[in-house]
Amino acid sequence: MFNQDDLEFKNKILETIIDTAYEWIVVVDHQGKIVYINHNYCEFLEVNREEVIGTHVTEVIENSRMHIVVQTGEEEIGSPHYIKGNYMIANRIPIHSDNKIIGAVGAVIFRDTKALNKMNTHIKSLMSQLQTYIEDWQENNGAKYTLNDIKTESRQILELKEKVKNIASGDISVLIRGESGTGKELFAHSIHQLSERSKNPFIKINCGAIPEHLLESELFGYEEGAFTGAKKGGKKGKFVLADGGTIFLDEVGDMPLHMQIKLLRVLQEKEVEPVGALNPIPVDVRVIAATNRPLEQMIVEKRFREDLFYRINVIPFTIPPLRERPEDIIPLTKYFIERASKRMGKRITAIDDEVMNILQVHQWPGNLRELENVIEAAIHLTTGEKIELSSLPDYLVDDPKLLIGQKSLKEILEDTEKRVLTKTLHKYNNDKQLAAKALGISKSSMYEKLKKLDFER
Repeated sequence: MFNQDDLEFKNKILETIIDTAYEWIVVVDHQGKIVYINHNYCEFLEVNREEVIGTHVTEVIENSRMHIVVQTGEEEIGSPHYIKGNYMIANRIPIHSDNKIIGAVGAVIFRDTKALNKMNTHIKSLMSQLQTYIEDWQENNGAKYTLNDIKTESRQILELKEKVKNIASGDISVLIRGESGTGKELFAHSIHQLSERSKNPFIKINCGAIPEHLLESELFGYEEGAFTGAKKGGKKGKFVLADGGTIFLDEVGDMPLHMQIKLLRVLQEKEVEPVGALNPIPVDVRVIAATNRPLEQMIVEKRFREDLFYRINVIPFTIPPLRERPEDIIPLTKYFIERASKRMGKRITAIDDEVMNILQVHQWPGNLRELENVIEAAIHLTTGEKIELSSLPDYLVDDPKLLIGQKSLKEILEDTEKRVLTKTLHKYNNDKQLAAKALGISKSSMYEKLKKLDFER
């Protein structure tokens, strides 16, 4: 048994260890008030320990979530914490007693994200060594999306997801049509994943991204010595790599006519003839094609073969653009925020109402891809936990169409003119003469506009 002196001595040692620990440690009670904070944390925060004991944690630690952990009872491990202009990594763990939460303990374990990255260097080094093997696996079995990755509340997309379930099991060719960025590739992956071929390769080729003179060898492969620069041993084409599985011909509408003829032969004869080969190679491949081109018009213009069109368009599949399904903007925005935040190591908990209004009114010519890019850019530019108007790209904020229905034409024109003048003056360091010249107006006109729009001189 320990006597009282022994216990006091051991408590003193324990307190000294915690007080001088590398980690910054804070303990709060069930109300979120600080009951303990170690010396090193106080030094960083530039506070007096005796003065902050009993103070609510949010008044002492910037962007603290300790009080939230006390309320939810959910631990937060490896959580980003933005404090004094830098992201740190913290653990926050609730303290339980008799099945009640009586407080929480928090510890900053990395004082900046650079320290965390440094710890991960060894792991990243090992991963880079594995990259070649990972790429080989993806080349041979590249389907990574399922229907669960298609986030939607739109009736049209929900119906397409049901259609995928109905057609996936067969070997019939599918033509997926839709504007750029609507998610055609996600549906192609999903069809393969639900098919009987799901354990076999899913091979993708972008017909519009490969130079015309290389497309044949990419699709069908070549034999050794077939042409100058050919690899020793030759090369397998995408159709051979996809044997037993699925080949996804993205941007099929960009395929040149002479290649369309060769593709049609492969689909009819179920065999490919590598460049320089003496004998064809049989292949068993399901074809999923995708395009954003008007193929019917291209047929009329003799730019796409009609027989190939009917061969790949056995099951037509059209994805509507994002502007025709505005109910998807909110769920997609939340999904992109969650995914991007985790990847960037940021905590985003809210989005300004005005920002959400802009996202819902915008027409999204780039569809899901544009929305995702906007969200990623906004998260990069956000310093707190909420996406504000200032985080959005200028082209969204300055779009006068956003004001239609909310303001009169006169007000819209005045707002637009004011934004242009503001940016021009900022660009020329408030030199009104240079700004007027850049805008093609006289200096007197510039002053009249500034007075009319209530600018401060």
